[in-house]
Amino acid sequence: MDPSEQAHNGEQEHNGVKEPEQEHNGSTEPLPPPPPVPPNVTPIKADSEPALKKVFRAPMARRGLGTKGNKVPILTNHFKVNVSNVDGHFFHYSVALSYEDGHPVDGKGIGRKVLDRVHETYDTDLAGKEFAYDGEKSLFTVGPLPRNKLEFTVVLDDVTSNRNNGNASPGGPGSPNDSDKKRLRRPYRSKTYKVEISFAAKIPMQAIANALRGQESENSQEALRVLDIILRQHAAKKGCLLVRQSFFHNDPRNFTDVGGGVLGCRGFHSSFRTSQGGLSLNIDVSTTMIIQPGPVVDFLIANQNVKDPFSIDWAKAKRVLKNLRITTSPTNQEYKITGLSERPCKEQTFSLKQKTKDDAGEVQTTDVTVYDYFVNNRNIDLRYSADLPCINVGKPKRPTYFPLELCSLVSLQRYTKALSTFQRASLVEKSRQKPQERMSTLSGALKSNNYDSEPLLRSCGISISTNFTQVDGRVLPTPKLKAGNGDDIYARNGRWNFNNKKFVNPSKVERWAVVNFSARCDVRGLIRDLIKVGEMKGVIVEPPFDVFEENQQYRRAPPLVRVDKMFEDIQAKLPGAPKFLLCLLPERKNCDIYGPWKRKNLADYGVVTQCLAPTRVNDQYLTNLLLKINAKLGGLNSVLAIEQTPSIPMVSKAPTIILGMDVSHGSPGQSDIPSIAAVVSSRQWPSISRYRACVRTQSPKVEMIDSLYKRVSDTEDEGIIRELLLDFYVSSGKRKPDQIIIFRDGVSESQFNQVLNIELNQIIEACKFLDEKWSPKFLVIIAQKNHHTKFFQPGSPDNVQPGTIIDNKVCHPRNYDFYLCAHAGMIGTTRPTHYHVLLDEVGFSPDDLQELVHSLSYVYQRSTTAISVVAPICYAHLAATQLGQWMKFEDASETSSSHNGAAPGGGPPVPQMPRLQESVRNSMFFC
Repeated sequence: MDPSEQAHNGEQEHNGVKEPEQEHNGSTEPLPPPPPVPPNVTPIKADSEPALKKVFRAPMARRGLGTKGNKVPILTNHFKVNVSNVDGHFFHYSVALSYEDGHPVDGKGIGRKVLDRVHETYDTDLAGKEFAYDGEKSLFTVGPLPRNKLEFTVVLDDVTSNRNNGNASPGGPGSPNDSDKKRLRRPYRSKTYKVEISFAAKIPMQAIANALRGQESENSQEALRVLDIILRQHAAKKGCLLVRQSFFHNDPRNFTDVGGGVLGCRGFHSSFRTSQGGLSLNIDVSTTMIIQPGPVVDFLIANQNVKDPFSIDWAKAKRVLKNLRITTSPTNQEYKITGLSERPCKEQTFSLKQKTKDDAGEVQTTDVTVYDYFVNNRNIDLRYSADLPCINVGKPKRPTYFPLELCSLVSLQRYTKALSTFQRASLVEKSRQKPQERMSTLSGALKSNNYDSEPLLRSCGISISTNFTQVDGRVLPTPKLKAGNGDDIYARNGRWNFNNKKFVNPSKVERWAVVNFSARCDVRGLIRDLIKVGEMKGVIVEPPFDVFEENQQYRRAPPLVRVDKMFEDIQAKLPGAPKFLLCLLPERKNCDIYGPWKRKNLADYGVVTQCLAPTRVNDQYLTNLLLKINAKLGGLNSVLAIEQTPSIPMVSKAPTIILGMDVSHGSPGQSDIPSIAAVVSSRQWPSISRYRACVRTQSPKVEMIDSLYKRVSDTEDEGIIRELLLDFYVSSGKRKPDQIIIFRDGVSESQFNQVLNIELNQIIEACKFLDEKWSPKFLVIIAQKNHHTKFFQPGSPDNVQPGTIIDNKVCHPRNYDFYLCAHAGMIGTTRPTHYHVLLDEVGFSPDDLQELVHSLSYVYQRSTTAISVVAPICYAHLAATQLGQWMKFEDASETSSSHNGAAPGGGPPVPQMPRLQESVRNSMFFC
């Protein structure tokens, strides 16, 4: 079957009315009998506008393979999986766990222990069947269990779950509380659980074979999920920490200290994937953060960076320790920390029952301090806990205290807060691996996991190859670049320089000043060198009007005050508004003046600004600085030769706007920080090197951009897209774009349909709102970096060459995707970008489309290298990050006022992003 026919069939399948997805995502009303509904149309009510037919779009099928470039063999970390039992079925059962009294079990992690016990105890009732359990509410078997509903009762000793303590109250000797005597006689408290297993669904294994032919369905996704759950369970039985699709062994050789009591823990990601080459298992090295195991006191000292336990900030310690699991010596019982005692160990008391009874036969109690109890009653020597708080592992009404020095943190507990810049840098440095090292780690993992011994995989007839899959790669020709005076720039290995060359479109640095926030620096020397380097690159740098040194009395003031005072100084001395400010910052990493400074310049005054932390300033550094300054002031450093001629495939033929879209979220621990959506757009067609950005806030953790189209009245749309389209129109000689190319970052496969049906619809509505008769053609491409496919050169210690593209074997069986490594991987192992073409109304050939994507990796004005993902996406990311820094310092009064109304879902209102001043709105301020 030739590819065009195949694509045609693939599309038929998705557009037929019977496709379940159609009903799922389209209208929920039953279809009226006549008239017959054409494919791909969802009926709409008669009274709505006939113009807007609601169309459900699904990702397009592959149009064919690219052919350009030099062919090279490439190895990839996908391992072939053979499935022999395609006629079997997975049976899905739902699991309900409850205590004896009928209350549901809510503690996580208890489930696996309970079901392991069910498996041991009731093997015959289960007909000797193995099952895969996801740790929550689902269980899967190959073939059915004897009955559709099974109920079991199991008893577990002292369940302190693997994750945290369900509802079991902590017991064991050494709990100084009122039932202490009883506890000593019965150290292990057992608990009874009821387990109900009931049939939910039947999943044919045939669905996997169908998916490999490009026919994905609910069933095929479920069947692959079962295979992933089998591997997770395999890892759980070995005592691993499971994080989504990754697992981490408790082996100190895999730990590396990143500072602050946090360790990087190396483990593995594994997932089954359908590809053109069949089913494969994708295994990669993965890293997570864990709390440093061992004595609690050592962790706190490292976490707070203090020298001894007596300098610890206990309010902070309480927050960090809550819900962590510890073991206590000498009994080695495991508990979950619920808090700290109000008073130090030698003052904190509790009531201890006495052995003797009083005259009335009542048990006597006396108040004892925790310290005295452990030293006198338990004969445990305490060295330093007397003056420190105790660890509480009890309930709010019934505390249970332990002296600090008897408590040790259990290994493999995830650290989920945001890392500091230094921790992140340390983690990256310590966890990266050269390609060959990574390959041998992966081969080792595959051998030691010994999947062939897993009974469930056996019963599915699954065997996993131990060889890296070989694919055909191609190295695309390097795009040609142009510098000033028509000079050619030849990039080699994805890199170039401006030695003896001038910028292609130099700007002029005039009406400017230098601002120094107490950085130690020879400012006059810096200015002199900047003027000299500028001259070599064709940029005229006039002498600055003045140098503003920070008044020393404000050095220790809050960042907002320091910035305001500096601006008062500037306004007092400058004759008019400056065009450009060069700002010297005292520290290189996350300087807290950065956000407020940028905001003041761009939102309040409309001034272009460049920050630097002058440490090692040489000509190379200043050239890189000028790349950024020139782009911000409206210049261009280099352009593609195909932009000048103009001969960009499809783009040069008709007015085309290129959009880059990204949403950045706060770190996992910060659920109240608004997410920031940024869209950048190309301007001055036929250029594809000039961009401007539009940035808005939206509800926390929402991935779909909600302000693309924002109709506020019959004539007004305050959305992002209108602003960008109007700028394109004005900057491109009053032309509307006939073609709109959208690059979208950070979306997972499960959200592709939302991009195609929600975001794209908003963009189309914004176009229609501008001009009802205007129907541009769309190209929608998703770029993903957070996947686990890696490529290696057989027999070479180096990373794959820049420009390596792969669109076969490990790519999707039906959809249009490809992997591209545009950049030179200098350290670690190159992470390719995975591009998914969801829609192409323009009609690119595979080669032209791949050339466009490759070319867009060479127009990034901030560096003289090819970058790993197209420039518009990088710019969107930079714009979102920079404006995110502004929002950090929003004062409470501003944030709480409801500029934006309440967030959807009744959450608190989202503070609006301050608007950029007109003078900088169209600039590349994010460069």
